[in-house]
Amino acid sequence: MRQRVITAVIALIIFIPIIIAGGVWVDIAAAVLGLIALSEILVMRKKLIISWEAVLSALVLLLIVLPDFWHDFLPGHLNVTFVTYGLVVLLLMYTVFSKNRFSFDDAAVLTLGAIYIGVGFHYFIVADQTSLTTIFFALFTVWITDSGAYMIGRKLGRHKLAPHISPNKTWEGSIGGTVVATIIVAIYVYFYPQGDYSWLVTVLFTIVLSIIGQIGDLVESALKRYYGVKDSGKILPGHGGILDRFDSLLLVLPALHLLGFM
Repeated sequence: MRQRVITAVIALIIFIPIIIAGGVWVDIAAAVLGLIALSEILVMRKKLIISWEAVLSALVLLLIVLPDFWHDFLPGHLNVTFVTYGLVVLLLMYTVFSKNRFSFDDAAVLTLGAIYIGVGFHYFIVADQTSLTTIFFALFTVWITDSGAYMIGRKLGRHKLAPHISPNKTWEGSIGGTVVATIIVAIYVYFYPQGDYSWLVTVLFTIVLSIIGQIGDLVESALKRYYGVKDSGKILPGHGGILDRFDSLLLVLPALHLLGFM
């Protein structure tokens, strides 16, 4: 626990000023975090993080993550969608020339990983462009849900939520985390309204976002269970990897856009 707290404090000391600074700093942070998360999938897949497949999938991720003005160097007849498609085709072509070292399944995993991670971190940048309060709305919803579920689950948890992929999670913790997050975030959005919604509608959407965040957590748990690993990485002592810390946000941030908050 002591290691988890120390890591969390150091991470917040670095992370919060970047969010407050905004702009290009958030763009770079999103790109770097996305690349690290993708490298974690490569390692779980037992692929080298310095390889042709790693470079091509990293380029796909960067094209998805970074906002349009970062792509201004592209010729007029090439848009981001077409270049992304071209890179995926190169990944598929590599399955032909890799002497069976790189398969279609490998290409599919890296493409899906780049999209899954890339879209999530892209909307982290969009949230920054919307407003500082929008980013904190998402962060508070996820962080409080996670903390509330952990504490309530330890005290009251009896019924397993998804024992086949995450045996420690319980229905009591899940529901408790959502309730705690909704109450605290309701106070936050009273002072910092989000989008064009009324306070009550925002609170109801907070419940939805809290649930989506927990689904994001379970998605990443299923990924780790499939590859037989406890944590996605070791970059954050006591917490695991970047995917372990941002799994909920990777679904919550696009959901914020879908619900009209940005």
